[in-house]
Amino acid sequence: MLKRGKLLSFFLLFTLLVALVPIGHADAAPNWNLVWSDEFNGNALNSANWSAEIGTGQNGWGNNELQYYTNRPENVRVADGNLVITARKESYGGMNYTSARIKTQNLKSFTYGKIEARIKLPSGQGLWPAFWMLGSNINAVGWPKCGEIDIMERVNNNPHINGTVHWDAGGHADYGRVSGNLDFSQYHVYSIEWDSKYIRWFVDGQEYNAFYIENGTGNTEEFQQPFFLLLNLAVGGNWPGSPDPSTPFPAQMLVDYVRVYQASPGIVNGGIYTIASKASGKVMDVVDVSTQSGAKIQQWTNYVANNQKFKVESTGDGYYKLTAVHSGKVLDVPNSSTSSGVQLQQWDDNGSAAQRWSIVDVGGGYFKLVSKASGLIADVSGSSTADGAAVQQWSDNGTDAQKWSFVKVN
Repeated sequence: MLKRGKLLSFFLLFTLLVALVPIGHADAAPNWNLVWSDEFNGNALNSANWSAEIGTGQNGWGNNELQYYTNRPENVRVADGNLVITARKESYGGMNYTSARIKTQNLKSFTYGKIEARIKLPSGQGLWPAFWMLGSNINAVGWPKCGEIDIMERVNNNPHINGTVHWDAGGHADYGRVSGNLDFSQYHVYSIEWDSKYIRWFVDGQEYNAFYIENGTGNTEEFQQPFFLLLNLAVGGNWPGSPDPSTPFPAQMLVDYVRVYQASPGIVNGGIYTIASKASGKVMDVVDVSTQSGAKIQQWTNYVANNQKFKVESTGDGYYKLTAVHSGKVLDVPNSSTSSGVQLQQWDDNGSAAQRWSIVDVGGGYFKLVSKASGLIADVSGSSTADGAAVQQWSDNGTDAQKWSFVKVN
């Protein structure tokens, strides 16, 4: 969505080779657990999930787009079970069109999973709806080094949609394919399934594109990091061109829901595990073998002691609770805090989001633990290798201090 341009012939050859990797040679389909969604069932945009971009960006959001993005209800609202993004022909902010673009940046980010939305798309010359993702590190490294995954883009009256990736390989590289023809008078489910090996694109459950990323093939290491979500309806730009007298305004993009699933980690429900840090090899441990609520969690040399064993149980909604064997208390974020640096504790099981964790496969036999309450990650403070280092929650940075192996002990 950010930019489009010509690639060097090397990259065209590379992406052609990527396209020839057999789609049918996928691993067995995972079991998906829903970890986050917005069903748009209220009467306002959920500010805990989304923020609206405002203005014209740089050079028309990098594409010479013609709209001014606003957060006005005329352009973005929630009604009748849908997110409604409306593009209008009107003079506003020095532009001749308005619309909306919303994102989960700094609110929700995800590494791997099945990401889908059910959307009804508008048709018309110069219209450019999109459902897409950007690397969460974009402010630090810029585009295209952050990576971009376009789950769905459509321009004009095209009978198909495009699924594309953009990345940095000594310069801008991209690869994409188009779907089959669709009836755009209807809603369709647009999705990707993304793991450490592939990104795959689907419409209504039918795969039409796949891109190989294992071990950073072709400088694709961007796609092993967290990404955030975006939804927008652009007007004009380098790709679709300008609207013409036939373009219907106002034009609406209707989003029924956005859902994110993560693959079941293959952990035995009800199994007893030690949980070891990749950074240190030490395991989660309840300080001083305490049985009291509020006792802190640290890392310690693994003695397979009962205060180092946790029962891992699914709560049936894509999340798990982790119960210390010696105390019967569960892994908990104190006071449901959303702040980085808060040391984890054990507490009586109260069923709150502060005691629920998603277990996300990050490859190589390691997982990250994501708090349902905060979206932050279980982390060894300072990437320490010392006994007694705090196990805290922290923003997702992809380091070994946030990767854990689960070793079943009975």
